[in-house]
Amino acid sequence: MSRLIVVSNRVAPIQEARPAAGGLAIGVLDALKETGGVWFGWSGETISEPSVPVIEKQGNVTYATVGLTKRDYDEYYRGFSNTTLWPTFHYRNDLSRYDRGDYAGYQRVNATLAKQLKELLRPSDIIWVHDYHLLPFARCLRELGVKNPIGFFLHIPFPVPEVLRTIPPHEELVKAMCSYDVIGFQTEADRQSFVDYIERGQHGTSSEDGMVHAYNRFLKVGAYPIGIYPDAIAKAAEQFTDRKAVRSLRDGMRGRKLIMSVDRLDYSKGLVERFQAFERLLLNAPGWHGRVSLVQIAPPTRADVQTYQRIRQTLEGEAGRINGRFAQLDWTPIQYLNRKYERNLLMALFRQSQVGYVTPLRDGMNLVAKEYVASQDPADPGVLVLSQFAGAAEQLPGALVVNPFDLSQMAEALERALSMPLAERQARHADMMEPMRENNLSVWRDTFLDDLRHVATASSVTAKAVKLADVTASS
Repeated sequence: MSRLIVVSNRVAPIQEARPAAGGLAIGVLDALKETGGVWFGWSGETISEPSVPVIEKQGNVTYATVGLTKRDYDEYYRGFSNTTLWPTFHYRNDLSRYDRGDYAGYQRVNATLAKQLKELLRPSDIIWVHDYHLLPFARCLRELGVKNPIGFFLHIPFPVPEVLRTIPPHEELVKAMCSYDVIGFQTEADRQSFVDYIERGQHGTSSEDGMVHAYNRFLKVGAYPIGIYPDAIAKAAEQFTDRKAVRSLRDGMRGRKLIMSVDRLDYSKGLVERFQAFERLLLNAPGWHGRVSLVQIAPPTRADVQTYQRIRQTLEGEAGRINGRFAQLDWTPIQYLNRKYERNLLMALFRQSQVGYVTPLRDGMNLVAKEYVASQDPADPGVLVLSQFAGAAEQLPGALVVNPFDLSQMAEALERALSMPLAERQARHADMMEPMRENNLSVWRDTFLDDLRHVATASSVTAKAVKLADVTASS
């Protein structure tokens, strides 16, 4: 049986790769454990000199990790990946900065990683590459002579052509992406943006079956919305209910309603707008004073990137300003926690709340929205307030969907959620749990890998037929 080779920017440390880890890590590990294989990528460490991969094995899964030099980290990771691609793909061109040196570093690191992976490959391996750090990775492998099936999944949004073209080497990047056999996106809108770039730029054509012919290659392009294991999350949320942190929060609320919000500290998450919409609720509906609190958990991320330092300062300032305006001796409207919590504990905290507040300005999927729903007690569920610009909005019909740029609409949705009758809450929860079970994490993984195997086999047959036709014509 062929091995699965997973390639991602970061490899989860072995001790973290357990059921409490994030959705991607769980999906990757399940696939690897079923087939046997390799998880390859950056260790998260910076090193003085380039080195060979460090190989660790646990069961039938091999972890192959490499360090990055300070230069590689600055140009590939901090530079082009997170100063150019991340903001642009999230429609924040105003925050995007392009530097030719960073782009050269991005290409160099992808090429270096490809060379290191090539030494570990077998002819029958299937390669699954993840996310925006590795857009040109397949092209680098092809240039080294690798003929294995290679698929790519983008976890963040893919922008419309007009936005993508603000990145100077946009065509080179898309052309490199076409070296994959299958490209997967979170939503149909993201898939269509990629196809629009190909067709409107006259770089190729697409067909109704999802096949794209561009730059002399055939590849499949599809939407593969990532899921979760909702029943496992529900079980964890119930089991962790008696943890000290959960009891402390429950006791501290003293019967007040709780709005829960959990996000990485990132400008794409709309955290400032979220605080301001909560402020507007308190302004428009003073009856909620002292009766509801917002708990925002925002673990720090990319702390060495200046843009993220600024968003942290802004958010802390807004929390302080709003609390100063509305707080009472026995009530703090916003509890802002800039730290990380164990995932199962977060699920239990979700279960204690009456509202889940998930309003990113732009997001590929947003698994927090799905996790919030799955964590609820079906007999007395909370209500999800969800941004229309999260991919999850297409899959969670029971959510109150809002425009995160409309503070008044968000405030009204919060008030509606806080006041919603039990029967309506139960019906909305049931409407969301069913599709999450039908399209869980295994379905995402298996659908993508089945398509990759099928397309790679079909491409191989086509290539052989073309070669035979050429030989016949010349004889």
